[in-house]
Amino acid sequence: MEPVPRFKAPMTDIPLIDPVDYAVQLIQKPSITPVDAGALDLLQATLQGMGFTCRRYVFGEGAQAVNNLYARLGTARPNFCFAGHVDVVPPGEMDKWDDDPFQGTLKDNQLWGRGAADMKGAIAAFIAGLSAYLNKNPVPKGSISFLITGDEEGIAVNGTKKLLAAITDEGEVIDDCLVGEPTNPDHMGEMLKNGRRGSLNADIVVTGQQGHVAYPQRALNPAPVLIDILSQLKSRHLDDGNEFFQPSNLEITTMDIGNLTENMIPEKAQARFNIRFNTHHTGAELTRWIEGLIEAARAEFDGQIELVIRVSGEAFMTAPCKLTHVIQDAAEVVLGRRPILSTSGGTSDARFITHYANVAEFGLVGATMHQVNERVNIADINALSEIYCAVLMGYFGQI
Repeated sequence: MEPVPRFKAPMTDIPLIDPVDYAVQLIQKPSITPVDAGALDLLQATLQGMGFTCRRYVFGEGAQAVNNLYARLGTARPNFCFAGHVDVVPPGEMDKWDDDPFQGTLKDNQLWGRGAADMKGAIAAFIAGLSAYLNKNPVPKGSISFLITGDEEGIAVNGTKKLLAAITDEGEVIDDCLVGEPTNPDHMGEMLKNGRRGSLNADIVVTGQQGHVAYPQRALNPAPVLIDILSQLKSRHLDDGNEFFQPSNLEITTMDIGNLTENMIPEKAQARFNIRFNTHHTGAELTRWIEGLIEAARAEFDGQIELVIRVSGEAFMTAPCKLTHVIQDAAEVVLGRRPILSTSGGTSDARFITHYANVAEFGLVGATMHQVNERVNIADINALSEIYCAVLMGYFGQI
């Protein structure tokens, strides 16, 4: 990969950008993972117009290739980064939407469309807030960067994780990062994410010997073995949580035998479960515990027991710091409400960023994300752009 070009000097006379109009333009790019559909082209053109040096990175091959963008304005530290994704989940059954999910419809004081909440509305607020900030402060006391992927809603192997490694190898350092995921449950200003629980998924397949229920001695039933394993997994009290994290929980997400016959002992029984764990645990420690249970079960069973474990992210937390304080202050100034620090919810790309920089998440209300008729209040998009502008002002100490 060729060297990163020198970063450009900041421009003056930056035009103000309307966040709602820009969000509509982004929604009209049907960027379903891993397809970009021109969303990053729009973002790159806008940032280049503001004086940013933009660099595209493509990871993966063929139909699974993912486009990613890193852009930076300035060369000095600290480097404040806006991070997020332009990819969206599929719309589902189109006829269940009131309007075309990729039209970006404005009605009832709301913006409707796939990605409105998660998270094209926030990216538009990034851009609008940035334009307002640069209009007053054309030369930040540091650098501003964007880390945008097209692989957050998928399996997240060709996105933020690889992009961070690539730019780090090229000498880039990010000091603080704000991710625009929808963090507010019901109203703007409720919640700022300063950490996330880890996530472990496991598949268990128990294989025995099929046979007639009247002759169990001639068969080997895998179902009781699987039930016993799951019972042992569920019976462990993982923890009581701590000051920043709720208790860890293990949830069985599927159990399948697929036996359509009443009088037949099945050959296979399988299950999948997920553990959302806090900082009392690591993925490695939980893996060892699960593997120990499986080994004990294998010793008592003449059939086969297969186990596959995937740890998609470790638990992490950004301790209260300048980054979290600046975001809270900005939200309080704009909304009159100070968001609480929280580590609830699912995973996000912040789990990768935490290894490189302080990271916190603050975005729109996520009540309809991934749903049919996804939508956000227009007033919330406007407020979020004001908050992001205030974050930059607070972070760099400029007006």
